[in-house]
Amino acid sequence: MADINQLVIAERLGISRATVSRCFTNHPGINPVTRARVFQVAAEIGYAHLEKRTSSTKKKSAKTTFGVLICTDEEEYLRTDYQNPSEQILAGVTECAHLNGAKVEVHLIDPKVRDLDDPGFLRIDKMRRRWSGLLLVYPFPGPLLDQLSTVMPVVSLVEQFNNTGIDCVDADHYKGISAAIEHLAEAGHRRIGFFTRQYQVEASWSFRRYAAYMEKMVRLKLRVSSKDIINVFPSRELNEEESIDYAAERTRAGVTAWICAADHQAYDLVRGLESRGISVPDRVSVTGFDGIEPPADCPQIGTTQIPFREIGAMGTQRLIERIRKRFGSVQHVLLDCPFVPGATTGPPPVI
Repeated sequence: MADINQLVIAERLGISRATVSRCFTNHPGINPVTRARVFQVAAEIGYAHLEKRTSSTKKKSAKTTFGVLICTDEEEYLRTDYQNPSEQILAGVTECAHLNGAKVEVHLIDPKVRDLDDPGFLRIDKMRRRWSGLLLVYPFPGPLLDQLSTVMPVVSLVEQFNNTGIDCVDADHYKGISAAIEHLAEAGHRRIGFFTRQYQVEASWSFRRYAAYMEKMVRLKLRVSSKDIINVFPSRELNEEESIDYAAERTRAGVTAWICAADHQAYDLVRGLESRGISVPDRVSVTGFDGIEPPADCPQIGTTQIPFREIGAMGTQRLIERIRKRFGSVQHVLLDCPFVPGATTGPPPVI
């Protein structure tokens, strides 16, 4: 097996070994996005940066180090068909950390890990002991989240549905979904369904967006049929193909627009409906939530744009404050996220 070192990272990204080294030493001349990409690849290949020891007898003040844990399996994380939001989150994290003279260490955590004693977590345990605080990307299993919050200051960069005892910085799900539904309603849509899928770890953000969908539909006095809700209780859980088959069936039954809980779901749905002979947006409109770049074979969907970079920066600043005041009141910060119409929304068809 080849050595895991900085040269491997440099070759993967097509940048110099010196640039990689400067990323790990918080050199001021490094672009935050470049630094974030370097940290991403380091997490993918399992590279751990260790400071060189010096023989100098003069003691240097220890530099603050923040851990960043991304809860996802490696296969999902390495997907190239969709833009990875964590890249922009990490750009905001590293930019804020650099401005405050702190280092960042990034690691992937398998969603199946439920305990700090799990081998999947123990591999980073020694590094974890030098972290002053921890940032979490994506939802984490409840038991692991509870344990992490007792051993160090923690800030989550997504609202964790099952734990209200940690600080969170996230998008305002209600405002984002509300704007999407308003856009569709103004275009004439009255039969609007909700589409999501199942995940290894309970997707708190998906439930938040579903709750926002239900509230906005009630406020606008638009009827909601349980048959037009896909993969949310009490509807039964379906796999990806079954979900799209069912969405196509409900579209033929009168649904004229779908609110998807995430952009990657929306792009999958657009592809699936088109392959089943249902044109988007002529026959049905589809919206997403995230604001990621569209895949090469898809048009830009109508979507709510999350300020990922700002979430990363603000979450890091909140972690710094939490470290200074370990047992202060918990804060949940929600940022505005505008809806941007794309090529997948239009008026309902005339039937």
